[in-house]
Amino acid sequence: MNKNIKLAVAGAVLAVSATAANAGIVIPAGDWTVDINGNVNTFATWSRQTGSAGLGGGIYGAYDANSTGAKTESNITTGLLPNYLAVSGKTRQNDLDVGFTISINPGSSTTQSGIQSARQENRQAFLTFGDKSWGSVLIGKNIGLFAQDAILNDMTLLGVGRGAGGLAGNTTTTGRIGSGFMYADWKAQANYTTPNINGFEATVGISQAWDAWGIEGAALKDAELNTKSAYSTGRGESMPAIDFKASYAFAMNDVTGKVWTSGTRQRVKSLKDAGNVISGADASAWAADVGANVNMAGFGLTGYYYSGEGIGQTHQLLDGFDINGKKRDSNGGYVQATYQLPTKTKLGVAWGQSNLDQNSNDDIGDTEDTLWTVGVYHPLTKHLNLVAEYNHAEHKVSGAADSEDNGKLKSNNVSLGAILFF
Repeated sequence: MNKNIKLAVAGAVLAVSATAANAGIVIPAGDWTVDINGNVNTFATWSRQTGSAGLGGGIYGAYDANSTGAKTESNITTGLLPNYLAVSGKTRQNDLDVGFTISINPGSSTTQSGIQSARQENRQAFLTFGDKSWGSVLIGKNIGLFAQDAILNDMTLLGVGRGAGGLAGNTTTTGRIGSGFMYADWKAQANYTTPNINGFEATVGISQAWDAWGIEGAALKDAELNTKSAYSTGRGESMPAIDFKASYAFAMNDVTGKVWTSGTRQRVKSLKDAGNVISGADASAWAADVGANVNMAGFGLTGYYYSGEGIGQTHQLLDGFDINGKKRDSNGGYVQATYQLPTKTKLGVAWGQSNLDQNSNDDIGDTEDTLWTVGVYHPLTKHLNLVAEYNHAEHKVSGAADSEDNGKLKSNNVSLGAILFF
């Protein structure tokens, strides 16, 4: 199967699941081979949040800024992966391997009687062509290159992780996104991937330049939690973003593993605050990372680190610039250890943290989001995994221009559920 077809689904199984990735429902159709594949998952969650947060960056700062006291809730929801249905095809024509993938990604969580329209995404719509002698080209919408391997090696991909703003009613939860790595997201892109040369592979390309945006401080204090009007920029006015990814996979006796690096850079034009231009000159946002995964005798270890300027926190370009148009620095990473028992049950523990630094006279303080995760993943069948997970998260804000904005939120959540790959 073309590896791009199940990049966000089977890739997760290869990285952290106790089962192996398998082709989906394969159907010969004339010159084409059609593959129908995906996953279905649902989790029961119990969450408790305590503390009082200040005005910090990222989506956790947006949702939690006015939270005080204790809050407890239970939900039945989709996990970090949405439900996933992909149709892909491949063929050989004129000495080229040609393929396509289109996916739909519905959630399975609703919160109001009489309304059964759980949110839905369309994450993939791309074509590929190439040959093993010179590589391949991908054009369309697919998972981004920067931080791609970070999320595909994260064990919360098969579970829930931390949710933002409540775990129910969403297409997905947030897993470790914003608490150890940036969201790779799903980007319109055109890229070239080299042939695999003894385990080494590299991809370089361009993608749609995104808006820089932030959560307006005044709106947050007035409890208008979803306002996103503080900063904006025209999409692609200057040039597309430039992205890259390189990796080396190795196997030595009983040791297997992978090391990787990736990055992104784009220009940002005409930053605005509440509609008023605050920076007419172009600025640049960039980020780069490095990571490694090693497996031996049932043990697995993953380490990851990223750093950037103007890239923001959680989502790329979220709160990357202050109200004066100055870039904020950010960094973070995670470590993860797993062990597979003789029963094929996989146990895992992980810690990660993302940081967003304030600038002088900034209305957003230094932001620190930390997440501890303990997970158990049991393959009931070749395709079906049972998952139990515990997550402890902290959102800390310090040193904001308004001292009243300092604060700390803690949340704990337990989830039990199942995820089926086909």
